Amino acid sequence: MKQYSKYAVTITVVILAIISSLGLYQRYTNEPWTRDGQVRANVVGIASRVAGPIVQIPIRDNQEIKKGDLLFEIDPSTYIATVNNCGAKLQQAEAAEVQAKQELDRQTTLYQTKVNDLRDLQNAQDSYAAAQADTAAAEANLQTAQLNLSYTKIFAPVDGYLTNMNTSLGTYVYAGEQLLALVDSSSFWVAAYFMETQLHHLQVGGKASITFIGRNNEPFEGLIESVAWGIFDSNGSTVELLPNVSQTIDWVRLPNRFPVRINITGKPPIPLRIGQTVSVSTSAVH
Repeated sequence: MKQYSKYAVTITVVILAIISSLGLYQRYTNEPWTRDGQVRANVVGIASRVAGPIVQIPIRDNQEIKKGDLLFEIDPSTYIATVNNCGAKLQQAEAAEVQAKQELDRQTTLYQTKVNDLRDLQNAQDSYAAAQADTAAAEANLQTAQLNLSYTKIFAPVDGYLTNMNTSLGTYVYAGEQLLALVDSSSFWVAAYFMETQLHHLQVGGKASITFIGRNNEPFEGLIESVAWGIFDSNGSTVELLPNVSQTIDWVRLPNRFPVRINITGKPPIPLRIGQTVSVSTSAVH
């Protein structure tokens, strides 16, 4: 009897293990969850639109920034001189236009009194039109110079956090060169990677529960915003602009994982930072 009892206990344990495994597998399949998730946000690359040495940096690394805050200033001396020069040229062009208009008025009167011929009048008309064009060009050059002068001060385009700042006074900045990284504080979201076999159980607008590593008892809520329509394939069948998601085990053929964008709706227990690892579980969708 004791031997039969041992067999019965063993069989019972095996059956319970199988049932438990099937239950976990069913839950994993029908109520997808993943430990492969990361906090993401939009990063604004701050670049100057004009060139020159930096003369002012009123910010520091990892500082919280508000939209409109001054980030740095480029030496405006050259651009001030250009504005003054363009202003003087505009005055010259306006004076020439006035003179051309006066000459046109004289030629018009003379032509009407039949003192001169049509050619003189047409020449005066052409000269006045050219003077008007010169004035318009001078105005445009002045506007461009004023814009370039305004670009010597670089302001934050959004609320956010500066990070990886490696700039000091005297650094020569080239136009279009990205100098600072500003994390947009209003754009945080979660990229959760689910296997392709789980995607049909996900639904846009479905609820998600998000937890940080080490804070499993402090979940916060999110909503599934979208599911990626493709990932990069190294065999060349897709373009490199698609998300590049590597498989976890190279020697075993595993289902591909697709990034799922999750909008954060709850209050996280700690401040959000790009790259934080999170776990994501979702509700069942049938």
